[in-house]
Amino acid sequence: MVDADDVRRVALSLPHVVEIDSEGFDFRVANRGFVWSYPERLPGKPRVIRTDIAVLYVGDEAEKQALLLGEPGIFFTNPGYDGFPLVMVRLSEVTDARLRELVTDAWRMRAPEDIAAEVSDP
Repeated sequence: MVDADDVRRVALSLPHVVEIDSEGFDFRVANRGFVWSYPERLPGKPRVIRTDIAVLYVGDEAEKQALLLGEPGIFFTNPGYDGFPLVMVRLSEVTDARLRELVTDAWRMRAPEDIAAEVSDP
């Protein structure tokens, strides 16, 4: 089980990462977001920033669907994210090692090639 502090620790351990000031967490590389707090919007209620859920860049629709179908207890989405290569991750359901893998993969997909080359594959 991990939490927002673990997301912050993992994200900031990667090269050229900037944390954007927000109510939760929001990390970018080369001005491209790769992991941030889930801004939950329920009908008739104000938006709530959920730091127990991370929005994660996954690269493409195939990867998104594989995660959603393969591990529905960990990953989910909502209609506002249709057409975007993003999934939501229930942080309470992942280990530190899995978080590191997910965040590093998201970072690698968003980082320019020369920056991504600074981190070797796990």
